[in-house]
Amino acid sequence: MKPKKIAWGITGAGEKIEKTYETMVDIQEKYRDQVDIRVFVSNAGKQVLKFYRLYKKIQENFQHVSFEVNSNAPFLAGDVQLHKYEFLLIAPCTSNTVAKLASRIGDTMITNAVIMGQKSRVPIHIMPVDFKEGVTVTKIPNGDDLILELTEEDIDCVRKVSKMKNTHVFEATDKIYDVFEKYVK
Repeated sequence: MKPKKIAWGITGAGEKIEKTYETMVDIQEKYRDQVDIRVFVSNAGKQVLKFYRLYKKIQENFQHVSFEVNSNAPFLAGDVQLHKYEFLLIAPCTSNTVAKLASRIGDTMITNAVIMGQKSRVPIHIMPVDFKEGVTVTKIPNGDDLILELTEEDIDCVRKVSKMKNTHVFEATDKIYDVFEKYVK
């Protein structure tokens, strides 16, 4: 049986990027003959992968890695729209990307693909890094803490996106396993 193609989009979020990467490597190993994970990295995602020293690791551990040139190159939106992927996973997803999706702005490879996928009834799974209002502490690449205040406006965008058709929003990296279990049997 042919492996199911999965599109994994990476935006410019540093929060949860290391754990997401580890989870995806584990999933790829677990479902070795059942899935073909295609990685799509936004311009900001490329920068963050370099900061966290994951840029080369992604390329070494995944056979198909594409980097954004513009909102239509590579043409992820077209392939998603044509149902060439079982689902589209965006993890981790920045508040900037979530805000664009909430406003229906498809000006990046990732936002364009999500909007086109929603319109063509492709399952979309998004893990926003800003999920609950309040103060949170995250680690930056050098190991220092960064204190952030997640605003009501940020969380309103998450709520709006979570109500969109064909879209599932979740908080934690361990939920990525649930997504794969739903589609890969």
